[in-house]
Amino acid sequence: MDTEARPTERDRSFPPDGPEDTSERTGPEGRSRSALVSRITEWLPGGRISLTLLLCLLFLAAVSTFAARPFEIPSGSMERGLRVGDRVLVNKLAYRLGAGPLRGDVIVFDGSGYFGEADYIKRVVGVGGDHVVCCDGEGRIRVNGRSVDESGFLYPGDSPSTVPFDVVVPGGRLFVLGDHRSRSSDSRDHLGSPGGGMIPVDVVVGRADGIVWPPGHATRLHRPGAYARVPAPEADAAHPAVGAHG
Repeated sequence: MDTEARPTERDRSFPPDGPEDTSERTGPEGRSRSALVSRITEWLPGGRISLTLLLCLLFLAAVSTFAARPFEIPSGSMERGLRVGDRVLVNKLAYRLGAGPLRGDVIVFDGSGYFGEADYIKRVVGVGGDHVVCCDGEGRIRVNGRSVDESGFLYPGDSPSTVPFDVVVPGGRLFVLGDHRSRSSDSRDHLGSPGGGMIPVDVVVGRADGIVWPPGHATRLHRPGAYARVPAPEADAAHPAVGAHG
């Protein structure tokens, strides 16, 4: 009879004797990350300072592309509130996650094919369906039958408009004016053009939410209450679709 003892295979279901040393499993990963950062800082002139600045620039570029961007005021068409050379922060997400532009909003839009090959900044006076008329007996603009007191933001001495008009804003478009009406090229100047001077909502870059430069002029831009009592537009076939009178 074969009585020689044979070694049995170790049962794999039981843990090994003593604590398991896992340091070799995590060590190389941690060391590799540190080594990668070290290699990058050695390669970059300026080391860690340059790496930090580069990451900050990449972050700002991402914010500018997807969330917000600065815009420099190129002319006096939005005085008195926005002066030439002011920089405003444009909120590019303002109309991506909710309703479109509202009356009174200051917006930046791409004017290519409508106003000119550039970005423009104007105030929204009429949205889709609105009946906008200049002017009532006191020289004020009327929107959907309600006269609007724009004295809180118009350039001192300017009238709401020296150009009479009577238009209905098509759906998906905006009627925009500058606050310095005597120096602004806006929807009034393109009433006879294709689209009747109304810009599509799709070309709006975003809403100007505040002045960020110069520091002495920095402030948040609020939607004025002048349009708060304007009623919703009514479907009235008697109103002209797009046009101007006078």
